[in-house]
Amino acid sequence: MTGQNLESTPVQKVLRIDNMNPYIRKVEYAVRGRLAIRAEELRDQLKTNPSELPFDAVVNCNIGNPQQLNQKPITFFRQVASLCENTDLLEADKEPIVSQLYPADALARARKLLQAIGSSIGAYSHSQGVPAIRQTVARFLEERDGHPADPNAIYLTQGASSGVQTILTMLTQNEKSGIMVPIPQYPLYSATLSLVGATLVPYNLEEESGWSLDVVKLRSQVAEARAKGVDPRALVIINPGNPTGQCLDAENIKEILTFCHEERLLLMADEVYQTNIYEPEKRPFVSFKKALMDHPNKKLQTEVELVSFHSISKGMVGECGRRGGYFECCNLDPDVMQQIYKMASVSLCPNLHGQILVDLMCNPPRPGDVSYESYRSEVTEIYNSLRRRSKRLEAAFNSMTDVTCQPALGSMYLFPRIRLPAKAIEKAKELGLAPDAFYCEEMLEATGVCVIPGSGFGQVEGTWHFRSTFLPQEHLFDDFCSNIAKFHNNFLAKYSD
Repeated sequence: MTGQNLESTPVQKVLRIDNMNPYIRKVEYAVRGRLAIRAEELRDQLKTNPSELPFDAVVNCNIGNPQQLNQKPITFFRQVASLCENTDLLEADKEPIVSQLYPADALARARKLLQAIGSSIGAYSHSQGVPAIRQTVARFLEERDGHPADPNAIYLTQGASSGVQTILTMLTQNEKSGIMVPIPQYPLYSATLSLVGATLVPYNLEEESGWSLDVVKLRSQVAEARAKGVDPRALVIINPGNPTGQCLDAENIKEILTFCHEERLLLMADEVYQTNIYEPEKRPFVSFKKALMDHPNKKLQTEVELVSFHSISKGMVGECGRRGGYFECCNLDPDVMQQIYKMASVSLCPNLHGQILVDLMCNPPRPGDVSYESYRSEVTEIYNSLRRRSKRLEAAFNSMTDVTCQPALGSMYLFPRIRLPAKAIEKAKELGLAPDAFYCEEMLEATGVCVIPGSGFGQVEGTWHFRSTFLPQEHLFDDFCSNIAKFHNNFLAKYSD
């Protein structure tokens, strides 16, 4: 072979799609998938050729990312974070000027945090998280639930997601390890289970009764999985629900704990939307930790293995980009706890920006503090606006032909059901798309609104849905709702039988 031929022969890549980790190829994550990618392409097109598109903005309702849609950060939190970042502002010679720009309680909190961290947020912390911040989380849990919390059983994490991934990895012994996941579900769970090679054991939420959970059906799913040789090991509960927005009542939570005890299942409680509760008088948030400790069966209190998750990304905090969260372990085997610590150590530590926000979320300004009134005002304004927007979007969906939508008692999402014309379903099949994915793509191209099809979350066969946040700014909400309604009517007219 000549040298010329050698040079023209393409060199095969070492890492190829056919020889890479096969589990990665199985991972799907609809929230940041095809539609989100197309939304970014359209956003770029608006910058270069805006006249070619029938809308003037892309609205990302595909993900619960409040500050992307201009939710205001909590002032006190940002003040403390900025002081921890720029420690020069805390030098004595700067005090005359800085004290005019920052309230005294923000300055005091920043100094206290830096002392606990060790002066610089640029250094690694304890792998489990800064001990003093874990103590803050423990006090928050004790105040919330009325029961003791152990800082050594708390892990600070890069958002709740990394904690979920750690526990799912710990639970997976082999491909027969089964994890019970609600359908519809947040795709983090199915994606992680694909990555670790475990088996997803689905259980359907009941749409007609407000996305409720039927424990009788849970038992049948466990029995069915075991009959197939699957070993169910854990039950995932997302409460308040994502994408469905339900909030479990105390009696249902008690039934779930009893079910886990009887079936020998670890319980993973994803509670990141615990402050997004829109009917607190009718359906208050009850943590699984509180329900466990209050359970009348004393044996159950010490035998149900529970891991609970929380995050700074949701609620009125909305600091998604800072990646902060925690999980608390209850009743886990001490040897397993050592292995969790080992896994945390491999990643060295969670980032300090996120840890600081966890501390602030769990210990915000209190009555009597200088910043309390402004903090309370900001949180109340965000909460009331979210509640109003939830109701307005729900009403808009329910006013549309062939659309029904359950109310959001919690979280940041609505998950309406859509009944699609046969022609639309056939067109979707021609394009190799799920019918609701086709509907969502058409919506994006017509309105610039990016939502996620129900097929990305799982749904009862033969039904179609999409998930939308209600995070667009309130002064834009009338146009947002009317644009979706106009698109929907045009879509039905275009594909009507």
